[in-house]
Amino acid sequence: MTALTNDRNTLHTNGFHHLARELAPATTVYAGSLVGQTLGGLAVPASAQASITILGCARHRASTELAGLPTSVAIDRGVFRFANSGGGDAIALGDYGKTAYAVDDQTVAKTNGGGVRPAAGVIRNVDALGVWIEL
Repeated sequence: MTALTNDRNTLHTNGFHHLARELAPATTVYAGSLVGQTLGGLAVPASAQASITILGCARHRASTELAGLPTSVAIDRGVFRFANSGGGDAIALGDYGKTAYAVDDQTVAKTNGGGVRPAAGVIRNVDALGVWIEL
């Protein structure tokens, strides 16, 4: 295609802000945690495992280990604050717009840890309490 020479009506969507996934066996996901999915499509807590795809932030606690809790988890998408990694992997305000990587279900880092951490989302802000990530 060639570059525009006039205005364009670009279609957009606000995306999917809520979704749900069944949990993997023997799994607990905590409210407010980063949630990923396995290659089989089952929800798991985020961890430094490259095969996981990060889906969003858990709306509630869910568990396949504890009776009485739901076995699927509601997941929200948007911009959420998570803990910042330390040392050379700490995210700074200058990293705005770059990819953050999941260290665990509450911590994000600047690098993929040698290819083992899944991409968590886009860095939208950094403050004294953590890193705001767009999931």
